[in-house]
Amino acid sequence: MTLLHIGIFILAALLLELVAKGRWRHWFLLSASIIAVFWLQPFSPIRHLDFWMTCATLTLTVVTWVIVRSTSSVDKKETWLTAGIISVIVLLIGSLRYWDTLCCLTASTPPTLPMVLIAILLVTGTVWLLAKLAHRHKAWLWIGMIVILLIFVVLKTEPLGLWVSIGLRTLNRQPIKLASAADIRWLGFSYIAFRLLHVLRDRQLGKTDDFSLREFLTYVLFFPALSAGPIGRSQRFVQDLHKDFTLDEPGFLEAGRRLVMGILKKFILADSLALVALSEVNATQTLSLTWMWVLVYVYSFRIYFDFSGYTDIAIGIGQLFGIRLPENFDRPYLKPNLTVFWNSWHITLAQWFRAYFFYPLTRALRTSKRPVPLPVIILCGQLATMLLIGLWHGVTWNFVIWGIWHGLGLFIHNRWTEGLRTRAAFIEQRPKLKRWLNGAGILLTFHYVSLGWVWFALSTPEASWRVFLKLFGAGR
Repeated sequence: MTLLHIGIFILAALLLELVAKGRWRHWFLLSASIIAVFWLQPFSPIRHLDFWMTCATLTLTVVTWVIVRSTSSVDKKETWLTAGIISVIVLLIGSLRYWDTLCCLTASTPPTLPMVLIAILLVTGTVWLLAKLAHRHKAWLWIGMIVILLIFVVLKTEPLGLWVSIGLRTLNRQPIKLASAADIRWLGFSYIAFRLLHVLRDRQLGKTDDFSLREFLTYVLFFPALSAGPIGRSQRFVQDLHKDFTLDEPGFLEAGRRLVMGILKKFILADSLALVALSEVNATQTLSLTWMWVLVYVYSFRIYFDFSGYTDIAIGIGQLFGIRLPENFDRPYLKPNLTVFWNSWHITLAQWFRAYFFYPLTRALRTSKRPVPLPVIILCGQLATMLLIGLWHGVTWNFVIWGIWHGLGLFIHNRWTEGLRTRAAFIEQRPKLKRWLNGAGILLTFHYVSLGWVWFALSTPEASWRVFLKLFGAGR
C-alpha cells in the first residue's frame, strides 16, 4: 500500500460519508473492496496474471461462501444481485484495456473482453453446480480447507512456485528461461486464507453465523486489512457493517491520529532504518562486531515500525469506514518475557494459531489414551505452533529454524515460570527485586527476539550462522 493508495482510500471514505447511507453503504464497501483488490494486486511478468489472480481471489471467496452457507437463510435475490455486481465490475475493469487514457486499473493490461466473459460464465456455472452439491456433504468443508492449504504451500514454496511459473509461461507462449517463483504473487493470500479457514473451521464446529454473499465478500476483501492484516473475526466485522455509522469529529480525529502515526512509522522510520538494517548485502560486508550488533538492533526496530505502522494505517482507514479492525501490536519490545511478547506482537495471528491449532493439539494430547506428561504436551504444542508460524512466512530452512527458536524459547520460559511459582510470594514482598527482574526480563526478551530476527532476515542458515559468529566475535 503506497501513499497514493492511502490518499485515495481516505477520499473514498469521505465520499461514502457524503453520498452513501444504510444499505447503500454496504454496496459501496463491497464495490470499493472489489475494485481495490484489482488495483492493489502487484504486477506479474506472466501475461494477464495479475488480473486472473484477482479473479481467483473473488472465485475462491465465493466458493467458500457457497460451502459454508445455510441454504435456508439465503436471500436469492440479494445473492444474484451481488453476483451481478461482481460480474459488472470485473467486465468494466477488463474493458479498460480499450480506453487508452484510462488503462489500466490493473498492474498490466487486462485480457480481452471475450476471455473475461467466458471466465465469468465458467465460474458462474461451476459455483451454481457446487451450490447444488455442497450443502449435502460436510466433506466439502474439508475439501475447501485442503485446497486453500495446497494453494498456500505452492505460493510459499519456491520450487513449486517456479514450476507453476514455467507452466503458465508455457501456456502463454512466453520464454520459460525467465521463469521465477516471484512471478506468482497473490495479493494478501496469507490473510485471505486465514479468514476463509477461520469460517470453514467454525462452520464445522457449528459456530459460524449465516452471512450473505455481500457481507462475506466485504469481510474477506476489506481492502485496508488485505495486504498485511490484522486478521479480524467475521462475526465482529459483520456487526460493525450493520451498525448505523456517521463519521463524527471525534471519530475523524482518532482515525487521523492513527493514520499519521502509521505513516510516520512505515514511510519515515521504517524506510529510513531499512537503509542500514540487517540484510544479505550488509551482512557480508560488515566485519566489525559492534556494527553487526547495530545492524541487528536496527532490523528489530525496522520490522516493528514497518509492520505496526501498516497496522495503524489499516485501523485508521477502517475507522473512517466505520469498521473496527482489531489491534495487532501492544509495545512488544517492552514485555518482560517471550510469552507476553507473543501476546503483543501480531496479536491476531497468535490468537488464530492458538484457537485453531495450539488448543486443539494440546487438548488431543491431554485426552489421549496413553498419558502424556504435561511438559511434553507444552513442548509439542509450542514447537509445532511456532514452526507453523515460521512456515506461514515461507517454506525455507531459515523460517523453520526461526519457528523452532521461538518454540524452544517459549517452552524454556514456561518451565522457568513453573519453577518460580514457589518463590512468587517472596518476590512480591520485595518491590525492588521485582522491578529488577522485570527490567532484566525486558532486556533478555528483546535480545532473544532480536537474535531470532537474524534467521528471519536472511535467506540461508549458512548466512545466518556467519552473522552469529560475527556477533560473538568468532567470525571474519
